[in-house]
Amino acid sequence: MSINFSLFGGAESLTEGRKRSPRRVYAPNEEHQDQYAFTAPPQDPNDFLWLMTEEPHRSRRTAIMKAHPEVTKLMGYEPLTKYVVLFVVSIQIIFAIYLRHHSPLSPLFVLCAYAVGGTANHNLFLAIHEITHNLAFRGITPNKLLAMVANLPIGIPYSVSFKKYHIEHHKFMGQDGVDTDLPTRLELMCLNNVLGKVIFATFQILFYALRPTFVRAQKLTRWHLLNVVVQLVFDYVLVSAFGARPLIYLVMSSFFAGSLHPLAGHFIAEHYLWDGLEQETYSYYGPLNILAYNVGYHNEHHDFPSIPWTKLPALRKLAPEFYDTIPSHPSWPMVIVNFIRDPEVGMFARAKRLGKGHPVDPALLAKGVTGMVCATSKDVKPDESGSEDRELSEEESDKSE
Repeated sequence: MSINFSLFGGAESLTEGRKRSPRRVYAPNEEHQDQYAFTAPPQDPNDFLWLMTEEPHRSRRTAIMKAHPEVTKLMGYEPLTKYVVLFVVSIQIIFAIYLRHHSPLSPLFVLCAYAVGGTANHNLFLAIHEITHNLAFRGITPNKLLAMVANLPIGIPYSVSFKKYHIEHHKFMGQDGVDTDLPTRLELMCLNNVLGKVIFATFQILFYALRPTFVRAQKLTRWHLLNVVVQLVFDYVLVSAFGARPLIYLVMSSFFAGSLHPLAGHFIAEHYLWDGLEQETYSYYGPLNILAYNVGYHNEHHDFPSIPWTKLPALRKLAPEFYDTIPSHPSWPMVIVNFIRDPEVGMFARAKRLGKGHPVDPALLAKGVTGMVCATSKDVKPDESGSEDRELSEEESDKSE
């Protein structure tokens, strides 16, 4: 029995190889159901894809709210999140203390750090992502404090700085110089080959940790300071009581969580371009979502960041005509494999937009980029669709605390 790959993204299987099916983006019951939208040639590997269009999520959110006004009932915080966070944090601390008598180079230590610690810390990465949208508590302050608790087993303080960068990723998705999720020109130049992609996939956590500092440094606040102090106190107490090995386990777990780990495939799966399509966001609906706060429902999440992880499947079920007709990835691990081996996908496979007032590179004039209208952070207003995306006014809320 053959598999219809037409609604899959770039991560099908090794068996499909180069004989990829055209990507179908029409619903089966539509008039042109036997036609395919995949007609684009491979992307130019020497540059990013520069788009003139606005990011797709705002318009789709508006359309979904018009077609399904009851979607607002899915919005709000999820009380279950805090219990999951406390459970996973406890598991990591228990394993860290248990392994204090084993060498960090022993097979048991490394296996636990990869299988248990990598999975647990990746879960905590995504817990912080969920909490960043104020979806664990009703108020902003409790969410920030819970994010710091989730940060503890990661070993390095980052929850506060991640919050601002991630909100900008939603508000200015694809905007060059603002969205720090985008690879830089230097990464394109140095990593745009098989070896470079192996290095990137292996050290993803370092790229995502260091890139924002070079692209768009943040102004430090009391929350940044509190995050650092809380983390340093935790690390100091852990090392003082049980030695350095528990902390080594936690940091090693964080490295594995953002390296060649099955869950780490979502970093590449979410926004890299595949098959010549200009689709900027891909979802994944497989079983690994159980360990990842349903972050695989990524189109759904970007469309409605105010809907918590437990209700994203309900959003897809509510509006199948919007989500079941666009390609999605069936496998996060295969995303990593095909990203490395496929010459048509690389560091260049990201969509970028110029910001308002950004000097236009003459090389981009022929691509029509001058017609683009992108907003700066001062120009963007809260969403007018009434979706109550609380994170859109996050900076103003912080100032009022």
